[in-house]
Order: sequence, then C-alpha cells, then structure tokens
Amino acid sequence: MKIILLMLILSLSACSRNIDMEKDRIEVEEPRKTEAKGEEPLEIIEKDEIEGLIQGMSLEEKIGQLFIFGLNGDKIDQNAIDLIEKHHIGGFVFFRENIKNPEQTVEFLNKLKEINKNKPIPLFLSIDEEGGRVSRLPSEFPKMPGAKVLGDINNQDLSFQYGKILAMRIKSLGFNMDFAPVMDINSNPENPVIGDRAFGNTIDIVVNNSLETMKGINSENIISVIKHFPGHGDTNMDSHIDIPIIDKDLKEINDLELIPFKEAIENGVDSIMIGHILFPALDNKPATLSTKIINDLLRKELDFNGVVISDDLNMGAIVRNYTMEEAVIEFLNAGGDIALICHGGEEEYKIFDIIKREVENENISEEEIDQKVYRIIELKKKYNIEDNIIENLNLEIINQETKIFLDKIKEF
Repeated sequence: MKIILLMLILSLSACSRNIDMEKDRIEVEEPRKTEAKGEEPLEIIEKDEIEGLIQGMSLEEKIGQLFIFGLNGDKIDQNAIDLIEKHHIGGFVFFRENIKNPEQTVEFLNKLKEINKNKPIPLFLSIDEEGGRVSRLPSEFPKMPGAKVLGDINNQDLSFQYGKILAMRIKSLGFNMDFAPVMDINSNPENPVIGDRAFGNTIDIVVNNSLETMKGINSENIISVIKHFPGHGDTNMDSHIDIPIIDKDLKEINDLELIPFKEAIENGVDSIMIGHILFPALDNKPATLSTKIINDLLRKELDFNGVVISDDLNMGAIVRNYTMEEAVIEFLNAGGDIALICHGGEEEYKIFDIIKREVENENISEEEIDQKVYRIIELKKKYNIEDNIIENLNLEIINQETKIFLDKIKEF
C-alpha cells in the first residue's frame, strides 16, 4: 500500500497577494491540515504511522531512501529500473540531457512512477529550476528571469509570484521538488558560479526576496530546497571544479552568510542543500562532510530539524579530494540525510552495498539511518507526495500565467 494511505491530506486555501495580475492573476494557495479523528493528538498519530512504516522496511529499503540519483538519456533504461526495483531509490534528479520536450518529460516521469507504484514510499522527482541561466526546462516554456532581476526590483509580492510560477511549470511535468532558491549573498564580485543566481549582494535584498520565492514554490505544493549552506557567495572558485575556501571567522560568517539561512529556518524551510565549501574557521573539511557544520551548527545551533541534502557528490570539489565511498559515509555521519549523485554509473551504484556493509559493521548507526528515513518520509508525507500519473499537460495555461508574470515585471 502506498505511503499516501498513511498521509495527512493537505488541502489548499486561496488567499490573494497585493500584485494585480488582472482577471488571470495567480491565486496563492497555502496548505492547511485536517483534524484528526478521536482523542489522540494528530502529531502522535502521524509519528506512529511513520515509525510503523520504518519498522516494516528492510535495511536495503531504508538505505535507498538516502539517495537521489541522476539518470542517463531521455528515456527509461535498465539502470533506472534497477535503481527503483533493486536499490529502492528515494528519488531522481533531472537535467537537460533528460528533457527533450514537455511531452517526453511527462512520459519519462510517469514511467518512473509506474515502476515505483508497488513500493511503499513514493519518489522525490527533483530538478534545478532557479530561473535565469540555471533552468532545465525545454524551449516550449518561456524563459524566466534569474534571481538578480527580482532582487533588483525588490518587490516581495513579485518574488512570491516568481516562486509560484517556477513551481507551476515543473509541477505540470510531474516534478515535486525544486533545488531553489539560491540563498547565497553574492558578496564577492569575482564569484564564478553564483553571480546573478543570487538575489543580490546585501542581506536585506537576499532575505526579503529569497524567502518569498521559497514560499511561492511551497504554495504550489512543491518542496523548496534552499542552497548552498553555509553560504557560497564569497568565493572565487567554482565548486564544480574544486573546493572553494572562505577564510572568515565565525563572527563574520554569522553576520553575513548565515543570516538568510537563519531566516529561512525561522520561516519553516523544509530542506537545505549543503555546499562543497571549506570554512577553515569552522572545520578542515568541506561543509558537505563536516559534522561541525551539519550536526553542530545547522542541527544544534540553528535548530534545523528538516531534511539535509548534499550538493552533487560528483562535483570536482569532492571527486578531486575524496572517493565516492568516503564522501557518502562522511556526509551521512556528519548529519546529512540525502546524498545527491547526479551522474551515476557502475561505480556509483556500488554505494548501496557499501553503506549496507558500513551499517552491518557498525560504522554507521542504523538508529541514525532510521532518523534520517523518518525525516524523509515525514517530508514526503507533508507534501502529500504520491506516484500519480500526469494525465494532461496544460502547457497553454501554464505559459499564459508565465506571460502575465513576465508582463508584470516589465512595469518595474
């Protein structure tokens, strides 16, 4: 039976924002919880359901939930089937190589869901859709501006609609998770990787607009994964190539880099992506592999109890300095929940057996694995994720809403 049978049903209520989108304006939807029947508190019922599900899972099933993998090509292959059927994968991430056109993308995602339909837990289906130069969508969708355009306008209602449109577009194809928005403060003009992906170079601009974008994404029942904790804005190295180093003391980091993430946590962010950034004042390991940064700083000091996702563990910052085995084990032991591996092959697929061995040898705690899986299932449950097939692609309607938004931007 699918996890959806255990899920809390989320209903959406519409409330208006201040931007006039004329008669075709986009309504804001916010989830509300239904009341539980009986005397037992709703939270206890939910907790018992998730714990019961985990107790019925094999170690292999639990380990599979700790990974999101990329796929090769634009259609189902045996690797995709094996990741679901053999490795019980928690989810997939799509890139441009996987996306040919809207119809093909819907069909691809539908087939993944069909293969997973007899599994107890539905798939995360994720994508990097930030707008601007980081967009995976095909040309049938009008191009959206990057975050800096919204930061320059600095209108919070418009930034909310920005997030909402980003989410509507990927939701129409069947995705349920967006690795966006960027919450880095672009304080270094020489930054080769963030730049206009950030909303700006000041705290207020980034906080005001990134939070509203996050909320806009969530309003469409899409999970927003903010990035790149603890902050990738003041770097002069691209982590796709090697490890960026930010040589600041803890006070400087607290006074700048961490502020957007603190605000997001206070505003209920569900998931945070950890960047491959080295902060020598905090640890001698990159943030992705650092217990001091993930467990001590993010979990304990900032009190984040949601899902922690790594940046792609195939990036140069990691593969030039660690094996895949070392990286995944250190990430999980540091407090991370989901290891993101965007480009998988035979070597990467060995990681499932490696983690099983590490648990059996007590180098990774199965109790901690259970806690990670609990957070993952809780997030899937919160967003009512299920492996439902997309029947109709309403591209014309989505593009009409996008045009209304783009026309509104021109007024500023």
